[in-house]
Amino acid sequence: MAARDSWRSLEQEIVDCRRCPRLRRHCLEVARVRRRMYRDQEYWGLPLPGFGDHAAPIVMVGLAPAAHGANRTGRMFTGDRSGDWLYGALHRAGLANRPESTWVNDGLKLDGVFISAAARCAPPLNKPTRAEIDNCAGFLDREFDLMKQVRVVVALGKIAWDAVLRRSAAVSPSTMPKPKPKFGHCSRTALPIRKGSGPVAILGSYHPSRQNTQTGRLTRPMFDQMIQKAIHLGGIKEKAI
Repeated sequence: MAARDSWRSLEQEIVDCRRCPRLRRHCLEVARVRRRMYRDQEYWGLPLPGFGDHAAPIVMVGLAPAAHGANRTGRMFTGDRSGDWLYGALHRAGLANRPESTWVNDGLKLDGVFISAAARCAPPLNKPTRAEIDNCAGFLDREFDLMKQVRVVVALGKIAWDAVLRRSAAVSPSTMPKPKPKFGHCSRTALPIRKGSGPVAILGSYHPSRQNTQTGRLTRPMFDQMIQKAIHLGGIKEKAI
């Protein structure tokens, strides 16, 4: 199967997934009731595939779609404040052609980076269960399998960090240090994320959620610095897109 067909097949399987009844009920109910400011919009309400450059050297892994963000718009990190932070930073770094993302068909393009998540449905209170994350693990695995040029993985938050380490332990158990590397902003390790391949850089970053950005736990300079580090480790040359 050609790579393009493999991606399409995976994306459709993610959209069609019904493995987590609690999450499906929640997403559909949010899409039915809607937030007042979005009352005239039709919500996506389905699981979310990853988004971005399939040949990217950088993969960024988040937690899960936001109920009135990606669950509404149909694309990862789109239509909420976290997405404003993420795509604004990627635009400043030359990896996105727009500084904001409002809707799935708004013309946003990424170059050199792919965006994924540990969970593909918006969870109540932004807290998926362990079992729900496990149900999604195979989707992240298959995205990594299809991405042949990954050199850096940026984990946005501890749940994403744990999901990336789980993937690495599955493909190369003998290379996982004991104890496992701890998450923190600017945490860094190097581990395999594809079978038969060498280690890639794994970076930890606080998630660009309002809880972190409005309290100053994560600032724009901190986030920009993390992305610049990923660009350097990914071997990406300065470019305009």
